[in-house]
Amino acid sequence: QVQLVESGGGLVQAGGSLSVVCAGSGRTFSSYAMGWFRQAPGKEREFVAAITRSGASTYYADSVKGRFTISRDNAKKMVYLQMNSLEPEDTAIYYCAATYRTVIPGTLAQEYDYWGQGTQVTVSS
Repeated sequence: QVQLVESGGGLVQAGGSLSVVCAGSGRTFSSYAMGWFRQAPGKEREFVAAITRSGASTYYADSVKGRFTISRDNAKKMVYLQMNSLEPEDTAIYYCAATYRTVIPGTLAQEYDYWGQGTQVTVSS
């Protein structure tokens, strides 16, 4: 089992940058593929980015490709999401998620087993 805690959200102007962090717990953190999802008011939770257990492969939603970067440090049990060129449409609660069931992390929320509580990211125009 793993527990996840996100931090680093906040308010930023359009065009700016922000980094959100997910801190994991448990001895087997490196056994989990990790993902970031987001949910805006009135919208469904959507996939943002994912990374394999080793960090060798990453995956992105088309809407953030080229602007966001996911990375992980298994020794520190941390997952990062660096967000650049932010747009008002990126405003949402960002959630960290973990899955042990697949080597290649999926893009569907139901594929993930553990979730953090979320951190708010607000981009002003």
